[in-house]
Amino acid sequence: MHAILFRKAPMTRRLAAALAFLAVALPSAAPAQAQKPAAPAAKPAAAQPAPNANHLALAREVMLSSGIARSFDSIIPAFADQIRQQAVTRPELAKDLDEVLAALQPEMELQKQRMVDTAAKIYADKLTEAELKDIAAFFRSPAGKRYVESQPAVLDEMVQAMQNWTQEVSEYVMVRVRAELGKRGHQLQ
Repeated sequence: MHAILFRKAPMTRRLAAALAFLAVALPSAAPAQAQKPAAPAAKPAAAQPAPNANHLALAREVMLSSGIARSFDSIIPAFADQIRQQAVTRPELAKDLDEVLAALQPEMELQKQRMVDTAAKIYADKLTEAELKDIAAFFRSPAGKRYVESQPAVLDEMVQAMQNWTQEVSEYVMVRVRAELGKRGHQLQ
């Protein structure tokens, strides 16, 4: 079953897009935060108390308003598609499989919400309540809304650019390694 989850290119592309989104979403989302002077080196901290309800609510708002939570939307349908593809050799299952998947939809939505809650907790653990307020305010602003609106197109282009770049760099590195090894009397296939 595990091999199935990782062999399909569309799933890889979706996950790459989601990871790219997560990598770029918040660092550029709150430019005011980046302009603050760097904090002095932190002392080894004792265990932080669990975030309070307001802190978690702000983190959840950031997850939802930033569009990050949307990145989870495609994962469950991708799993369903993979299950359908597995059943292609058993056409007699198609109707029942579709009914089962439809019936499981509310459970799958709960699973997605569980991931949103987990991600919100991670944000609450990493960002202060004040920082989350600033970030949430940005996402409520016209610029923040436009930022979120542009992300799907930006990410599609970034994923394509990253695929092209990866191929180019891979070929370049191989050519350079072969050339350098050749200077040392080695031939690499």
